[in-house]
Amino acid sequence: MSYSLLGGKHPRAKFSLFVTILLIVGVGVGLLLGYLVAFSIHYDPEETCGAPCEDGDESISSKLLSSMEAENIRGFLKDVAGKPHLAGTEADLDTAEYIRDTWLEQGLDSATVYPYKVLLSYPDEDNPNKVQILNSDGTVNYTCADIEQSLRPGDEDPDIVKQFNAYSAAKMSEGDLVYVNYARVEDFDTLAIEAPNLNLTDKIFIARYGKIFRGNKALNAQGHGAAGLILYSDPKDYGSSEDETYPNGWWLPGTGAQRGNLHASDFKGDPLTPGYPSKDSTFRIDEDENPYLPTIPVHPIGYDDALALLREMDGDEAPSSWQGGLNITYKLGPGFVDSDRKVRMDIHTSNDQRWTYNVIGFIRGAVEPDRYVLVGNHHDAWIYGSVDPSSGTAAMLEISRAFGELVKSDDWRPRRSVLFCTWGAEEYGLIGSTEWVEEFAKNLGARSVAYLNIDSAVNGDWSLRAKSSPLLRQAIFNAAKKVTDPKDSSKTVFDTWLERIPDYDNYVVPYISNLGSGSDFAPFMYRIGVPGLDIRYTYDNSLGISSYPTYHTAYETLYLMEEFIDPTFTHHLATGRVMAELARNISDSLIIPFNCNDYATKLNESVASLKSNYEEDMKNKGITFDTIDSAVVNFTSAANALHNTINTVDRHDILAVRAVNDQLMSVERAFIDPLGLPDRQFLRHIVFAPSSTNSYSSATFPGIVDAMFKIDEDPNEDERWKTVEQQMSVAALTIQAAATTMTDYQL
Repeated sequence: MSYSLLGGKHPRAKFSLFVTILLIVGVGVGLLLGYLVAFSIHYDPEETCGAPCEDGDESISSKLLSSMEAENIRGFLKDVAGKPHLAGTEADLDTAEYIRDTWLEQGLDSATVYPYKVLLSYPDEDNPNKVQILNSDGTVNYTCADIEQSLRPGDEDPDIVKQFNAYSAAKMSEGDLVYVNYARVEDFDTLAIEAPNLNLTDKIFIARYGKIFRGNKALNAQGHGAAGLILYSDPKDYGSSEDETYPNGWWLPGTGAQRGNLHASDFKGDPLTPGYPSKDSTFRIDEDENPYLPTIPVHPIGYDDALALLREMDGDEAPSSWQGGLNITYKLGPGFVDSDRKVRMDIHTSNDQRWTYNVIGFIRGAVEPDRYVLVGNHHDAWIYGSVDPSSGTAAMLEISRAFGELVKSDDWRPRRSVLFCTWGAEEYGLIGSTEWVEEFAKNLGARSVAYLNIDSAVNGDWSLRAKSSPLLRQAIFNAAKKVTDPKDSSKTVFDTWLERIPDYDNYVVPYISNLGSGSDFAPFMYRIGVPGLDIRYTYDNSLGISSYPTYHTAYETLYLMEEFIDPTFTHHLATGRVMAELARNISDSLIIPFNCNDYATKLNESVASLKSNYEEDMKNKGITFDTIDSAVVNFTSAANALHNTINTVDRHDILAVRAVNDQLMSVERAFIDPLGLPDRQFLRHIVFAPSSTNSYSSATFPGIVDAMFKIDEDPNEDERWKTVEQQMSVAALTIQAAATTMTDYQL
């Protein structure tokens, strides 16, 4: 018995059925082809593409900005800065839940809490840390305060944490005092020259806050043999005349002490889970396996207490540039005029694994929901944090309210998704943001367009200040031009910024600095190559201060903000509006508003700086800039070609638009080296990274700069030169790779 291809008996019947099916299919295909031919003849992309091909509606910009109000920001600040909310405490969770609930009320599509159990650090409230002067018989001559004196009614709160530096070693140390200025590398170099016979081993160092990150101060002190480190805020850097200090002005009183963390590692985040999110199942290293946690006690005091120590010191007079603002002659030591007296540090700070919380608010994009524009701020504070971070929290909540109102009205939804992010435990070393980036690195690395940071929205009323990736410079300028100056309605924020902080290499635009590592943009930029920025309204640079005076003290209160820094909250509003316009523009423009030509300019400037500092020394070792120069030329040419393509791209061709946007998104990522920098594997950006000697500041071509740092003093100088040669090669290859991301299709 034979069977048909369709199987079964009755082959003739089956054959007839087969022919019938073929005829039906043939007719259907013919009709479809005819329709497609007719469609192609009459195809009008402007009629058929619709929303996916439309550029952002510029009228939304004015609606968004005009809907934002200063008094709303004041209200949000009162809500979040009305009580202490230290990371890892009940108040930390309360703040996170308040922000989540607010976002849901504002109309965001979702708001999700992401908890992480991480290593945090706290003083012992029952056994406070002590810094004391001891008499020769061991009795106590003087004890420094362990908490600030309350200077006005309403500033007291039982939850104000006592003075401490997070992650300090819990130890008792005793010894002679040595003054080391800011405890920078160059300060110890100066000591070696000015006081070559000064023995630093087992001494207790006292250093001024300012200039560099406190964690780098601790590591520097530890590396020079210190038994302990006392930190204080000198009035030259943070204070002024007595009648202008808090509560009579914004300057720091002598009783104020700056809290802060000491974790100076390349892997910001949970100190026990480097590179991985701190989930229940994550492997954790032991604390003593983290080489960036100090092994010496470190503690902050106010300058009134510092005066009690410094005025008793013996030894040579400190250099003139080391003389501070106290009414004494600063001396180097070691020890006191009464040589029998010593300093004792008795530190009981301990580390503890506790929960902290991120909250992510989500507005789904209408056309490209898989592309993320992130706006972020951290919500934890050492105490009240009316400036850092709560001014930024309040401004971000007003931005999200304005976005939410537009979305709820059904008049508008951004092309791309907008994520509002509030991070936990930033003050302990960018913990919340880093853990989240580590958990979602694959998705974020593929989908994130930009990360926009607003740590402190306002710490002064002088001018806008910005730090950013070169890709975002033009977007920042354009946003600042749309916002009215808080003090002069005839000017824009851009006008005042240009007038007061010009770019001296290009006088037609304001100055924008490179990103360092002082806030939550760092894991996005340096781990996964997402371009970032940070903006705020700031004080006059001519004041010569290291930060706003009451930074991280108990005097950073609502009263400080409402009386002295921004009474009208119009500077908060200006910062918020600039950030809101940035978020709208990047999330809603058909073509992502990145400028690769600015990146090319920055590369050329950075290479020129490298040559100025190191080219002659490199020539002596047979190392040239030829391959880097060639790569930069290729990058510059590719950037120009890409922008020419963007100018002529068919904006009704969805795939062509997506292609150039993908190229724009690839540029920053192309500078990520999966192997990381030498000895700093978690910092992976080849062009920009935090300085290895100051985590707050930025270094360009950090692999090369680090390798050249004091190379002639290294006993392994030959190996260092090999590293230089390797990093020159890595830089050239990476720049060339970045250039290829901007070329069409073919490699």
